[in-house]
Amino acid sequence: MARYIINADIVRSKIDKNIYGNFSEHLGRCVYEGMYVGENSDIPNVNGMRTDVVEALKKIKLPQLRWPGGCFADTYHWMDGIGDKAKRKKIVNVHWGDVVEDNSFGTDEFMEFCRQVGCEPYICGNVGSGTVQEMQEWVEYLNSTGTPMSELRKENGHADPYGVTYFAVGNENWGCGGNMTPEFYADNYNRYAGYLHNYEKKLFKVACGPSGTDYNWTKVLMEKSGKRMDGLALHNYTVDPMHGWRDKGDAVDFNELEWASLLNEANRIDTIIARHSTIMDQYDPEKRVALVIDEWGTWFNVEKGTHPAFLYQQNTLRDALVAAMELNIFNLHSDRVRMCNIAQLINVLQALILTDGAKMILTPTYHIFDMYKAHMDANLVETYLECDDYEYQGIKTPAISQSASVNENGDMTITLTNIDPNAERSLVADIRGEVYASASATILTADKMNEHNDFDAPDRIAVKDYNGISLLGSKLSITIPPKSVIAITLKK
Repeated sequence: MARYIINADIVRSKIDKNIYGNFSEHLGRCVYEGMYVGENSDIPNVNGMRTDVVEALKKIKLPQLRWPGGCFADTYHWMDGIGDKAKRKKIVNVHWGDVVEDNSFGTDEFMEFCRQVGCEPYICGNVGSGTVQEMQEWVEYLNSTGTPMSELRKENGHADPYGVTYFAVGNENWGCGGNMTPEFYADNYNRYAGYLHNYEKKLFKVACGPSGTDYNWTKVLMEKSGKRMDGLALHNYTVDPMHGWRDKGDAVDFNELEWASLLNEANRIDTIIARHSTIMDQYDPEKRVALVIDEWGTWFNVEKGTHPAFLYQQNTLRDALVAAMELNIFNLHSDRVRMCNIAQLINVLQALILTDGAKMILTPTYHIFDMYKAHMDANLVETYLECDDYEYQGIKTPAISQSASVNENGDMTITLTNIDPNAERSLVADIRGEVYASASATILTADKMNEHNDFDAPDRIAVKDYNGISLLGSKLSITIPPKSVIAITLKK
């Protein structure tokens, strides 16, 4: 039996709600058909934004949304996407299928989507092919009053400034954003960021950070630009090492060896974060600069018969376990990790939502965000877990992952995963420092490892109430079924 201690009275850090953010790129059917259908669509919408999607995102309290990319961001010129839609410049989306982008969804439309959802916008600016002036004027358009760009915004029907806080200076500038060295990008970051004025809202400026285990990039950026940034963006996708980047494996058709390999790979983010954090600590011991993981999630081959550059993949229970495990890890590192964006929102990669015309389904990953939303802005408390490994053909990974937090009312949320697809795990949590009167739980699981929702059966896998827990005094007994995620609420 696992050993689990929760010190409810020892706060480690605040779990910033922005850890539960998302990412929307002009890629495939994320924006068009996913977020935006246009005002004249037969699909129910408000100002062109899909009503069903907006309502689903409001339910999980989406805190912030990144846009317009991704690789698309460093080819995007924001002035192409404002004003009369009939006169907007069309461009070719060179990164994602060479399709024509008509720019009918631009800055003002994105801000309208965020307004309807109730989330903060997180804008990614163009360093790769843009100019300092272009980026500076974008911030002026978004946030200023009494300036030439604010007058342009008024002409487009938006008198008041948008008050954008989160702004990234480029995306993946080590790759699709310009193939830069860290030294060259750091100099560019310092130049671009220096011209981004605060106006009436202080900007939270995010620098392009490393890809995965590129620890040298973090070192150089912290050394040369650490005092000028508020966040450093890490990108780390979970790709099955059995397959690699050329043939990433199938999202639905997989065996237990692939299950074990992928979940073991997902668990590596713990070490990756720890090592980047150690480097950041050398230059920023007060942890002022956030580690922003603004692209993460699973990446498989596209579904058969779909556009190869649109990155459309199904979403199974396996994806849900990856999301749950990594969110637990982000919570545990919330002293440094304070903003994250799973990739992506709709119809792309590890999406929360899939659409097909007027139809919409919520994926298992969506349900994880629903189960975990009680952690947002709660206080991470000290925990200690000692558990057996799940082992399959020589691949070993701790079977259980966890995090626990206490909200402003003193209620506790505990989230637990059991990645073993064959055997349940039992543990007794020793809760110290606080007394709770009641316990309840929900669960996400299924009979099959590759269970998923589709448009014929949209609720095949969904969150259900769970009674496999009992609270007696300070002891919380928990049984976690195979391949499952549990969220427990303790009330005072």
